[in-house]
Amino acid sequence: MEKVYQGKTKDVYKLENGNFLLEFKDDCTGKDGVFDPGENTVGLKIEGIGKANLKMSVHFFEILNKAGVKTHYISANVDKGTMEVVPARPFGKGLEVICRFKAVGSFYRRYNEYVVEGGDLPAYVETTFKNDALGDPLVTKDGLVVLNVMTPEQYDSMKERTQQISRIVRDTLAEKGLTLYDIKFEFGIDKNGEVILIDEIASGNMRVYKSGKIVDPMDLTEMMFA
Repeated sequence: MEKVYQGKTKDVYKLENGNFLLEFKDDCTGKDGVFDPGENTVGLKIEGIGKANLKMSVHFFEILNKAGVKTHYISANVDKGTMEVVPARPFGKGLEVICRFKAVGSFYRRYNEYVVEGGDLPAYVETTFKNDALGDPLVTKDGLVVLNVMTPEQYDSMKERTQQISRIVRDTLAEKGLTLYDIKFEFGIDKNGEVILIDEIASGNMRVYKSGKIVDPMDLTEMMFA
């Protein structure tokens, strides 16, 4: 089994059958020891968060698969902290897609002259390049097309799927009395040239609130499966 990528929160291995294995780690993005899904560097380690993120991801991937939403998910071993996935080509050198239901985090810092903190947003979609040195810069649809990262049709498909998946996650969390503020995803192209969801749908990739207070990633997993 060959390691092909070492990420902030996961390592990726190539399997002999042509699929890939994701190994989830206990590292989280944040700053000064405080969890923040919007940060682009590892800021803390939370024991057990890797398996918790995997458990959450499996839960949502299975919901999406039943809903007919294509993903890279095949199977998982939560005890080992691994997930087997189909091959998929990422966009560019890495692209993150954020769906926002509330004006918080970097969105509020950028646009606080125009919105109130925590104000409602209509499943607003943003895209950022995964580039730590540049602080994960924002990029528009036109920019992605001009830079040959994706076609206009691929962007439209990705945006539509982002909003569809985000609403499914939001509604699932709401059943537990939880409110999704924002969430980030990654997409890729499968062997058939179709845009599919890749990576994870983890507690560490979303801001979730309960009774007006942000929920810690480990607490979120416990609340989901209580």
